[in-house]
Amino acid sequence: MNGMQESSASVPETPECAGCRKPIKERYLLKALDQFWHEDCLKCTCCNCRLGEVGSSLFTKANLILCRRDYLRLFGISGVCSACNKTIPAFELVMKAKGNVYHLECFACQTCNHRFCVGDRFYLHENKVLCEYDYEEKMVFANMTHESVDAQLKRQPNRQTFRVQDDGSKNYRYVESSVERK
Repeated sequence: MNGMQESSASVPETPECAGCRKPIKERYLLKALDQFWHEDCLKCTCCNCRLGEVGSSLFTKANLILCRRDYLRLFGISGVCSACNKTIPAFELVMKAKGNVYHLECFACQTCNHRFCVGDRFYLHENKVLCEYDYEEKMVFANMTHESVDAQLKRQPNRQTFRVQDDGSKNYRYVESSVERK
């Protein structure tokens, strides 16, 4: 990766453009790969975009001058989305949670499909992304045993209140309600 500089200082009196080999008479020019360029001549070999307009960096490999997107498309490593198991192109923006990588559109609660906004809390539970509500609900049910509901709720403050009814066969069902604490 090489940086580009717009320059008008410490330049030969009439530098030659590395792209078109003509003298650069304009006030501004680009310096990249230790050579001078007209703004219109420094272009990506693949998509022909003007590299001076798309950022301050360019990439070179195999005698190609490339923009970031084309460099990643040609030489980057693709991944697989942890939610949909489809390929993620190397140039695509992603969300990461621990070792998992997601398409932006796949980064949502895998129970209710809630899309997260900046600042939202989420949980990675059993390698699944969950919103705060669904995570807490899972934790309450996972911690249920034959103990009384009151004892469970005292250990889990700020949780949704409900009454679990035990039918004696270790199958639980819940009925939303308020639970009085003694």
